Amino acid sequence: QACTFPCQCPSQSLQCPAGTSHVWDACGCCKVCAQQLGELCSLHRPCDHHKGLYCDFSKIHRGSGICLVHEGATCDLLGKIYLNGESFQPTCKLQCVCMDGAIGCIPLCSDDLRLPSPECPNPRRVKFHNKCCEEWVCEEGSKENRFGTAMAVFREDPAHKPELNNLQENCLVQTTEWSACSRSCGMGISSRVTNNNPQCRLEKETRLCMVRPCDFSMEKTKKGKKCVRTPKQRQSLHFEFSGCTSTRSYRPRFCGSCSDGRCCTPFLTSTMDVEFRCPEGDFFQRKMMFIKMCSCHYECPRDNDIFLATYHRRMIGDHI
Repeated sequence: QACTFPCQCPSQSLQCPAGTSHVWDACGCCKVCAQQLGELCSLHRPCDHHKGLYCDFSKIHRGSGICLVHEGATCDLLGKIYLNGESFQPTCKLQCVCMDGAIGCIPLCSDDLRLPSPECPNPRRVKFHNKCCEEWVCEEGSKENRFGTAMAVFREDPAHKPELNNLQENCLVQTTEWSACSRSCGMGISSRVTNNNPQCRLEKETRLCMVRPCDFSMEKTKKGKKCVRTPKQRQSLHFEFSGCTSTRSYRPRFCGSCSDGRCCTPFLTSTMDVEFRCPEGDFFQRKMMFIKMCSCHYECPRDNDIFLATYHRRMIGDHI
């Protein structure tokens, strides 16, 4: 009875706090900002089910309830206990949530890189007293060396200096190799830095990656060989990411294993756009790594080294 059709949703784009999901209302009409633990909820203000929250209508009457969480393990961070489903900020730069004993965080500050350019020849990050995140400021410098630093990433053309509206044409594209996948099995993240954009500005670019599924059954090594390098999936599969499934199936190559203590990791890769469909009916695209060739080596990451601090091996990817 609370639903009216046809649906009438606000015209302005939805702006939700960091770490808050966009969910459908109970009528399936409009996307709204999900209510968090302890907040009031209703049919038009549903709880964040991605964090295991549900609306308990037994506590408050008149069509309203309160967001509660299903039972789950608590989280301990620096001696402070957080409840399952609870959102918190350990620092002003992080927004975190406790999910059944595991802590997930998203950064609240941008970690973008900035390349010198004609309109900003000497970029510098500055920490302001009353602000949490550092900000970029541009130092003018003298007229003589205004283009000195900026021209390092532009093609030399003595006939003219690069105009502000023609940055991409004069930009000398620089792209690093892709970093190693953040996980040895299952879905992970790989990143690189590139200035291949209209502003000719160094930016961090990410893609999904899967070296092998965590339940991947390895083929037996042939007699005399110690490694299975790049077994190809015999049956097509759908990728899963954050509860969403790829709209089409793939037969990707995965990296095998070695019996002599070496690691088998991607060496040659390509990148493709993969479309995902979520249970709520949403679609989105993410760049994803596809393995062409693997290599076996002794530069293995240490067990439980989640930051890969000692693992400097990189993947050779597609350079645009």
